[in-house]
Amino acid sequence: MNRRLFFETLGGAAAIPALAQSDPPTKLGIDSYSIRGFRWKAIQLLDYAASLKLDIVQVSHGDFESFEEPYLRKVKDHAARLGIEVEPGFGCFCPKSKGWNARQGDPAQYLLNAIRAAKTLGAPSLKVFMGNSTDRYGPTPIHALMETSVKVLRSVRAQALDAGVKIAIENHGDMQARETKTLIEEAGKDFVGNTFDSGNPVMLMEDPLLALETLGPYVVTSHMRDSIVYEHPRGAAVQWVALGDGVVDYPRLMARFRELCPRAPFQLEILTGSPPRVLPYLETDFWKAFPAMPAAELARFLALARNGHPLMSGMMIAHPGKQPPEYEAALKLQQRVDLERSLEYAKKTLNAGVRWRG
Repeated sequence: MNRRLFFETLGGAAAIPALAQSDPPTKLGIDSYSIRGFRWKAIQLLDYAASLKLDIVQVSHGDFESFEEPYLRKVKDHAARLGIEVEPGFGCFCPKSKGWNARQGDPAQYLLNAIRAAKTLGAPSLKVFMGNSTDRYGPTPIHALMETSVKVLRSVRAQALDAGVKIAIENHGDMQARETKTLIEEAGKDFVGNTFDSGNPVMLMEDPLLALETLGPYVVTSHMRDSIVYEHPRGAAVQWVALGDGVVDYPRLMARFRELCPRAPFQLEILTGSPPRVLPYLETDFWKAFPAMPAAELARFLALARNGHPLMSGMMIAHPGKQPPEYEAALKLQQRVDLERSLEYAKKTLNAGVRWRG
């Protein structure tokens, strides 16, 4: 069902703001993880972005061939020739997280290396994350990971300020928005900001719009995708989908995005191919991972689930283990198809993007 028609059926069309064509276009880009199946490196990713008339690309750390200065300058120069901005995306920096790779050495040095790379690329920010969703259910409380992360971040404050680079912490399925905000404020908002991910909130029983309203003043870059949310006998089911295929009110979210963080780029991280995930919030044990969640925040999510629905269109789902080559090829193609139709939705429906209008 068309998403606007769906809301009209619910009697909510009047609440969806019309997007004026005179609104200034927000920079539009992609996170390279959206098309990870192609295994393109930074230069190829920039060429692909140029073919789509995008403004910016967030290149994951694994998509750089090197972090030596000559190579990074080559990437920067190539981006400049194409008229595209490039920013690096790094990973976990908290040594207490299950996502921390001990082979990375000292966490502070990991951040210092990331800061140096961002400065060489001419990027004003870099993406990192504290941990991942498994930390929420692990033996170490989230607040303990946050305390450790604050110490690591504060240890590189002087270098980040000197480089003019903000460390943009993603709400990565580990922290809810209010917790991410606390981490940023305690570490220091003068050099720490947020990579706003609109898909991860639903995995933590958050309304993405509420998450944006909480983190908006700290957002310096973003990961955007749509989500399906609907009621389930154990609680709710959630699934990531292409932009415009889900139940998130994206015209309204974009209006708030422009209002709260007007300088931040709107970068798509489209992650289709996964089955719905059940959030069993009707079961007592589930709440051990969310002991301090306010009832008002849960109510916003419950309303989203109550008005939601399962995915009405087809999607190839990846299965654990080895798959036939034909399935792998289809999943790889799906990444590109879903990304490009999401970009079209962002341009035509949300008025995002600067270069494509030129």
